[in-house]
Amino acid sequence: MIKIKEISKAFGDINAVDGISLEIARGEIFGFLGPNGAGKTTLLSILSTHILQDGGSASVMGFDTQKDAKKLRKSIGIVFQEPSLDEKLTGRENMEISAVLYKVPKNKRKEKIDELLDVVDLKDRAGSLVRTYSAGMRRRLEIARALIHGPKILFLDEPTLGLDPKAREWVWEHLLGLNKNEGTTIVLSTNYMEEAERLCGRVGIVDRGKMIAVGTPGELKSELAGDVITVKTKRPEEVAQKFKNADFVKETKKVSGKIFFIVENGESAIPRVVELAGGDMVESIELHRPTLSDVFLHYTGREINGSEGTKGGRRKMKRRGRGI
Repeated sequence: MIKIKEISKAFGDINAVDGISLEIARGEIFGFLGPNGAGKTTLLSILSTHILQDGGSASVMGFDTQKDAKKLRKSIGIVFQEPSLDEKLTGRENMEISAVLYKVPKNKRKEKIDELLDVVDLKDRAGSLVRTYSAGMRRRLEIARALIHGPKILFLDEPTLGLDPKAREWVWEHLLGLNKNEGTTIVLSTNYMEEAERLCGRVGIVDRGKMIAVGTPGELKSELAGDVITVKTKRPEEVAQKFKNADFVKETKKVSGKIFFIVENGESAIPRVVELAGGDMVESIELHRPTLSDVFLHYTGREINGSEGTKGGRRKMKRRGRGI
């Protein structure tokens, strides 16, 4: 369904995408997971033909992203990270504009719009101005609008960013249903661990423009082969040094006053960790099974939240004819 081979994209001296290769199968829900600035939005922008890559090749449903851009756009739906609805129009009017742009037959527009508004539970608010919608309602309308022409692939850039837990849950359930019932291939970007684990059959961890790991959430977490113990201390360097030769510790990472230990059996290892660290040096200690956040830390030595993937963080990119 999607083939990417050694694509790259630079903005000045920043390699936003750096030689990424990947294939995504029909019917998958695939997630690009990484911190802000990692290159996720750039990847989606290339695949949806909104910006051109500098090198490599990419195709979606057999259409080359550069040579067949017009044909490709007719076959995909996309929900951008930034809101793109017209707040001075009603929900139905926003849908009607998209239906016209995508050349949905006039005699089928009302039926299709009603169907989608009903699916996203907005039919009762179809006549209300979008400026009166909550953030969750706007996101639901954007998803409905992206589906107006029946695309086989749906691209979503941070689909639940800024939504409250209830609205986020609704979006997740709808996307899973869309994939299961309609067979829609979904490709999304996110920096939410829970979102990636809940939605994605496979995840590609992206950092500083590179794809550093690809697999199912279960496969990626199993690579750590053990439990994770997190120790908070005011002297991480001193405490970490004490574990340099500890045979029961498989891996040690230090981040922001915390030390992450990977051990084979967390429950039996906790007393040994406290003893070796020195009880008075330990402010708090936690034990959990590996998460995707731990996988990111394992590969990069940094936590995914609050870290930046590229020098200078986010940059404003130019799409074909408009800014992001």
